[in-house]
Amino acid sequence: ELQKQELYEAVKHNKTKRTYSYGDRMVEFFGADDEKKLRGAKRNILYCNEANELEFKTQFFQLLIRTEDDIFIDFNPDDENVWINTELEQKRFHEMKDVEVIVSTYKDNTFLPVSLIKEIEYLEKTDPEFWKIYGLGEYGKIYGVIFPDYNVVDSTPVDATFISIGGDFGFTNDPTAILEVYTQNGELWINELEYARGLTNPDIANRLKELKVDRKESIFDSAEPKSITELYNLGINIYPAQKGADSIKNSIDILKRYKLNITSKSTNLIKELRTYKWATDKNGNSINAPVDFNNHAIDSLRYVALNKLQNNNNGIYHII
Repeated sequence: ELQKQELYEAVKHNKTKRTYSYGDRMVEFFGADDEKKLRGAKRNILYCNEANELEFKTQFFQLLIRTEDDIFIDFNPDDENVWINTELEQKRFHEMKDVEVIVSTYKDNTFLPVSLIKEIEYLEKTDPEFWKIYGLGEYGKIYGVIFPDYNVVDSTPVDATFISIGGDFGFTNDPTAILEVYTQNGELWINELEYARGLTNPDIANRLKELKVDRKESIFDSAEPKSITELYNLGINIYPAQKGADSIKNSIDILKRYKLNITSKSTNLIKELRTYKWATDKNGNSINAPVDFNNHAIDSLRYVALNKLQNNNNGIYHII
């Protein structure tokens, strides 16, 4: 976006240090999983994206005491019990009087593409609770979460058995999501490899090669056979997902047989799991199908479940 507005100068962008300078000021980008950055140098202004992913006392507080001036945070209010509400809006707002609450919605984002606006507004008809959260920017409580129990781990065990890489194509509006799946002791271990918009097929191939997983078996969405063919020609060991009838429900059933261990770096998959829920009818009854929203990494995981974890009951049978 800076390039579109002719505000970007490559010489001021230090990609190694993840900084961008302008005049006598500097913007630094870092992840909250970087303990050194949380407890590192002070700053004048702090901006936290998806702040509800931070732990209040162990992460946000460390950032708070090292920020001299203002702190800006954003998040989707999908849990009314989040610390942003309980600690900031309900307590600090009244006691310290230094908190300002700004409720913004998709209508305030002038950069959103029309297709994404339609997806959000479609929620008003299909899911009132999601519409309240993503459409109106109000606190909501998500009921009927499909995977309420999963374990966040530091890493995948070094001796875990590789199953497959799963991928879901995206580009402008939706991200391309890629993850790797392992098994150990009857449990699944999942690690997010990529989650980004604007990736071409050569970009995907190069990324898999950089990660040295290009020769491992990958299963991607079969809805884009042209992309699968191109990736195959670029040297990727890729196969289309075999979906079949009721594939979404079947893949969910397969995954629910396992304990899911998600690496802490798989932030986007964790976000999706937290809000991945069963759709309901107008009376609030589950219709046994998930809401088709914010589920790209989960779709990648489903493709692996369908193609590598499903028991097809193939074999030799003797009738006595």
